[in-house]
Amino acid sequence: MEYSPIIHSLHVVPSSHVKNKLFVFCIMLSLWVYMIYCCVGYCSTVPNLTYGSVNRHENQAEVDNQGSSLGASRDLLNNENELDSRGDEWDEIRGEAKALDDNALSGSLNESESKKLPQAIIIGVKKGGTRALLEFLRLHPDIRAVGAEPHFFDRNYDKGLEWYRELMPKSSEGQLTMEKTPSYYVTKEVPARIYAMSKDTKLIVVVRDPVTRAISDYTQTRSKKPDIPSFESLTLKNTSAGLIDTTWSAVQIGMYAKHLERWLQYFPMEQLLFVSGERLITDPAGEMARVQDFLGLRRVVTEKHFHFNPAKGFPCLKRPEGNSRPHCLGKTKGRTHPNIDPEVVQRLRDFYKPFNFKFYQMTGHDFGWD
Repeated sequence: MEYSPIIHSLHVVPSSHVKNKLFVFCIMLSLWVYMIYCCVGYCSTVPNLTYGSVNRHENQAEVDNQGSSLGASRDLLNNENELDSRGDEWDEIRGEAKALDDNALSGSLNESESKKLPQAIIIGVKKGGTRALLEFLRLHPDIRAVGAEPHFFDRNYDKGLEWYRELMPKSSEGQLTMEKTPSYYVTKEVPARIYAMSKDTKLIVVVRDPVTRAISDYTQTRSKKPDIPSFESLTLKNTSAGLIDTTWSAVQIGMYAKHLERWLQYFPMEQLLFVSGERLITDPAGEMARVQDFLGLRRVVTEKHFHFNPAKGFPCLKRPEGNSRPHCLGKTKGRTHPNIDPEVVQRLRDFYKPFNFKFYQMTGHDFGWD
């Protein structure tokens, strides 16, 4: 049989072509698998963008030296609880995850744990130091607290108690479940709603010099909205008359006695504890002793847990048994207050004096703001 080059080429060329296709296909498949592997690895390092993380607009703690002048004071007890306050959201999420990990280490999870409605709530006030107090309390092994502000009793009440319960961390018998939402103290409907949930709920209010608090409140807002009017123009209804504008929320919040009257319609004074935002800075261990006693807890969080940071101007947390570096609150602490017209500051002080005096009488404690 005669050999045909044509027939030979028909057999050889297709075979070579198929081999080339297979080679290219293998390379592409390898690249595709490698890309999937890289994507999976990257996704595992990205924070979980769920309701529980992205919607965390947590109040951060504030610290302020009462003795320093208002014009140059430092906003060191800075609560970030406004809906538009997203400045260091990822830092907050990482801090939240760390706090949850720390709590998990302090008491091992078991099948007897369950989610419970809070037996104690930090109800206020904004810019008072609620974040600092919550972080201090989370060092206690008998406390389980949700870090994000639920805003259940003021914004999400229509979602029901079961929705609220699901937000809480699991706790075992003998552990106390807590949450904090600083806007509760000034929201009219909240006292009745908390009473309807449980008339035995323990309530904690962190208060601060109302003038400093108002300036701190304004400073936070201005950091997000630089074009807002001046503090002076917002404070006074009429500059010439010098009348204080009580419709401005930054002024309203500091009228502590007025808000307290509403709470006392539902809860006896023994169920409310008023914590000094200033003392949380100057004597955190002493103030924490009062809080732990009020909650019926052992005095576990003591002076051993605090390390004063002179650069930041407020105490940082540490584990007394470990050698790890003290954990300080968020880097947003330390906003410098704007220089405020001293005359406006004095008018505001005069305005608050009768409210402060009444508040001292009602609580039986002189906070020394005047």
